[in-house]
Amino acid sequence: MGRYVVRRLLQAIPVFLGSTLLIFLMMYSLPGDPVRALWGDQSVDPAQIAAMKKDLGLDLPLWQQYVNYIGGLFQGDFGTQIASQRPVSEVIAAALPVTLRLTLFAFTFTVVAGISLGIVAGLWADRLLDRGMLIFTLLLISVPSFVLGYTAQFWFAFKWDLLTPTVQDSEAFGDLMMPAIVLGSLSLAYVVRLTRTSVVENLRSDYIRTAIAKGLPRRRVIGVHLMRNSLIPVVTFLGTDLGALLGGAVITEGIFNVQGVGNLVYEALIRREGSTVVGVVTLLVIVYLTISLIVDLLYAVLDPRIRYV
Repeated sequence: MGRYVVRRLLQAIPVFLGSTLLIFLMMYSLPGDPVRALWGDQSVDPAQIAAMKKDLGLDLPLWQQYVNYIGGLFQGDFGTQIASQRPVSEVIAAALPVTLRLTLFAFTFTVVAGISLGIVAGLWADRLLDRGMLIFTLLLISVPSFVLGYTAQFWFAFKWDLLTPTVQDSEAFGDLMMPAIVLGSLSLAYVVRLTRTSVVENLRSDYIRTAIAKGLPRRRVIGVHLMRNSLIPVVTFLGTDLGALLGGAVITEGIFNVQGVGNLVYEALIRREGSTVVGVVTLLVIVYLTISLIVDLLYAVLDPRIRYV
């Protein structure tokens, strides 16, 4: 196990460098000057712009800027935001708890509702309930998240007055409930379908027939033998989806006025704040790589036959 973890950590290094280099080149190669854009249409002394670029290190060649950025990461330095002159790490730290709270609500909703509905659909496969579940998940997959967000906002907030249309308090569960459900709805559809398919396949397996033939209680057959093997593909999806929820919160946070990382990235893209976008993406890459390793290690917990060497 230890050798496998070390090998995976070594493999993550080129992935991390490649992904951060790609987003770095994309952001800092965009046309326009973000430093000059701070003054808008006002006239400004070119020497002042040059001095600010020198302070921020933007006058250096692009490759040297990237090397300096990677070197700063090992010291916890994600760069400096151009507009506010604040460290990007402070800006992210202020917005990240809101997005984490929203993502946690969305992920919990996806796991509990998705797996439960998937198990029900799989145990009653090819019946009316199962077919209705498949149609429902197909609709969720087909509808874009921004359409679903505005639709939920119209009916639950403006039409029925059950929830607030925008988030007033990011620490209140009631305010975050609707955006969390919207954020997790697409993932919910995939989890239901994955769980349903996996349950149906494993119900036909020999070890399930053997467990039933031994006279084991139905609850034990389903809860222990069936679920441990059926959840392996679901855990794989949920692991990668947790990072996708963090990154996919841009649209949802914009619709419901959630002041989190998604809103931070949106505003940074408008202002061409490359350091902020690169800092957020770097954090997401680290989250993806960490969760991917944890998911791989969980396979051995779900299926004792899996061993790492």
